[in-house]
Amino acid sequence: MNLINVENISKSYGPSPPLSGVSLGLDEGDRIGVVGRNGGGKSTLVAILARLLEPDDGRVTHTRGLRMGYLTQRDEFAEGATVRSVVLGDRAEHEWAGDTRVREILSGLLSDLPLDAPIAGMSGGERRRVALARLLVPESDLLVLDEPTNHLDIEAIDWLARHLKSRRVALLVVTHDRWFLDEVTDRTWEVVDGKVERYEGGYSAFVLAKAERSRIAAATEAKRQNLLRKELAWLRRGPQARTSKPKFRVDAAQALIADEPPLRDTVELTRFATARLGKTVFDLEDVTVNVGGNDIFERVTWQLGPGDRLGLVGVNGSGKSTLLRLLDGDVEPASGRVVRGKTVQLAHLSQNLDELDPSRRVLESVEEIKRRITVGKREWTASQLLERLGFRSDRQWTPVGDLSGGERRRLQVLRLLMGEPNVLLLDEPTNDLDIETLTELEDILDGWPGTLVVVSHDRYFLERVTDRVVALLGDGKVSFLPGGIDEYLERRASGQATTRTAEAVRAAQSTAQPAAKPKSSGQDWKARKELDRLERRLDKLAKQQAALHEQLAAHATDYARLQELDTELKALQAEAAEVEEEWLMLAEDVD
Repeated sequence: MNLINVENISKSYGPSPPLSGVSLGLDEGDRIGVVGRNGGGKSTLVAILARLLEPDDGRVTHTRGLRMGYLTQRDEFAEGATVRSVVLGDRAEHEWAGDTRVREILSGLLSDLPLDAPIAGMSGGERRRVALARLLVPESDLLVLDEPTNHLDIEAIDWLARHLKSRRVALLVVTHDRWFLDEVTDRTWEVVDGKVERYEGGYSAFVLAKAERSRIAAATEAKRQNLLRKELAWLRRGPQARTSKPKFRVDAAQALIADEPPLRDTVELTRFATARLGKTVFDLEDVTVNVGGNDIFERVTWQLGPGDRLGLVGVNGSGKSTLLRLLDGDVEPASGRVVRGKTVQLAHLSQNLDELDPSRRVLESVEEIKRRITVGKREWTASQLLERLGFRSDRQWTPVGDLSGGERRRLQVLRLLMGEPNVLLLDEPTNDLDIETLTELEDILDGWPGTLVVVSHDRYFLERVTDRVVALLGDGKVSFLPGGIDEYLERRASGQATTRTAEAVRAAQSTAQPAAKPKSSGQDWKARKELDRLERRLDKLAKQQAALHEQLAAHATDYARLQELDTELKALQAEAAEVEEEWLMLAEDVD
């Protein structure tokens, strides 16, 4: 049965309409994921489908008696509302307590929240869970979910996916969480250039189908395109086509990735990281951290080495951000010690966006850090990297104060990368980023040699950019999980992990003092003098390389001169590598 039908709808807010001449339908049992760039029209589309927004042109038709639940990005509640009044309303206790589905929703989303607890003062994650429970308790024919995983931890996202898969209800989901899309949807709509492109399958199938479309359309693939057309025509003939589809999908995927190199050359990246960092990055020795009268960590001994790429998981309030701040030096241990390598150049992406100057232009904000960096084997300018992360040429001259939250997040990440740190601590880097930007960020991180620690509720991103998972299970320790996030969820489900109070972590943000820098222990003056000399030499070589880059740009059309300059540059780079290696070896011997 058709639930919603739209015919030739258009909606415009300016010269580039987010929707133009769109016609589509949503049927009973459909489970559709909506993807596209931020600002591309996803929320506009679902609001029009739900009749919360009128199109400029076209018609929207709902089937009679349609029961629809709509979850917006902002969770709004009446003043003085409690969990009970929002989720259960006036229903008598014997009525809802006897309903298995309602009890499952309450235990899955609100087990840690009393029913009479006031909504005022709750965290973003708690408010989101209350809003979801309010949506899921009534019976519905269609659920429209706009960013349902916002503010949820991995465990809550996993529960929500399992719950939605078990319900016989049509779904329309807008989210940047690719793992969630794969779990709950079987069709994908991409909102792009005012149109809606439709694909069969969840996110993974969408990626494959889109790659196939691009490959077929490329002029350089003309021969393979003709062959593919013949193969498709043959496969579509007769009843045999229906039984061949699954195998055909697998074969197509294998053909697409046959010549694709691995995401990361782990051995090469580790070698580079070791060269940049030496043997020691962070050593925690018998560390206890006490915040607000609670021990967040108890006698933790843990080592973080060069080239480690770790995903850090745990429930809200377990101390993930506190651990990053301990490594950063913003939180001091009550006992034990934190040993930081002498060569560590750390960058910490926090959840706070206040560090950006609103009066600066986007490009100026990046170039004040550095004008160009090398990622992997390629050199990028600030403007090129901004382009990769979604800042088109005109957008690069926008004042920072006029940017959206997602754009500020992208800018914040890029500023950190331009500093060329060798240790990155990323606290929720995926917040407010669309899928296209996430894939670009993942591609940049693939070629970045260094030590990486990521805190994120985006399971797809964690598994994509990290190699190992460590967890805070509520026992005051840092636990390595060979089974990754699946093992973490199993431990949580079996009761092996406990929840620590969040009050202590909140208190950390107001009570933590910057750690005192370790005092020099008086090393041999000759060694220190040699270190100073090598540092001055490295600075001089860096300036000479910068001057050569400017000459290369100035002589872009003079091939002979370019060859000469390139030879000089390679010689300088080789010398700088030797000096840096000598400096690293000497730094290892100096405490």
